[in-house]
Amino acid sequence: MTKVMWRGLAAAIIVAITAAACGGGGSSTPTAPTPVATPTPTPTPTPTPPAGNPTTATITIGADGRISPSSVTIAPGGRVTIINNHSRAHDMSSDPHPEHTQCPETNQIGFLTTGQSRTSGNYNTARTCGFHDHNEPDNTSLQGRIIIQ
Repeated sequence: MTKVMWRGLAAAIIVAITAAACGGGGSSTPTAPTPVATPTPTPTPTPTPPAGNPTTATITIGADGRISPSSVTIAPGGRVTIINNHSRAHDMSSDPHPEHTQCPETNQIGFLTTGQSRTSGNYNTARTCGFHDHNEPDNTSLQGRIIIQ
């Protein structure tokens, strides 16, 4: 009988060791999971927009009575300023003469005395706008174009 007792005791010890190794049996304090550090995401750089046309341009009527430059290109929504450095006044208007209907935004410049400047309305539609001095519509030195694209 002692042999049976020893076998029973050995079996009980093996069961107790196995239960302890598996985490079974008895009450124990549960442990919180170890936090895992969350990596900080690298921000995606904002792409640089491709170089486009400027939103503003300046045209000067020089002391010699000539427009310079005679052609400018702006982006849609842009505006143009005309400066009068000539000794005479000029009335800048949209083509065609005398209707001035091609690009009404140009007509906001209008009459400029010596030393005065004025800015057009916003050119919102892509197109080419011709302009001239209303009082000298055939003077090519006072004609030009504004390209909106």
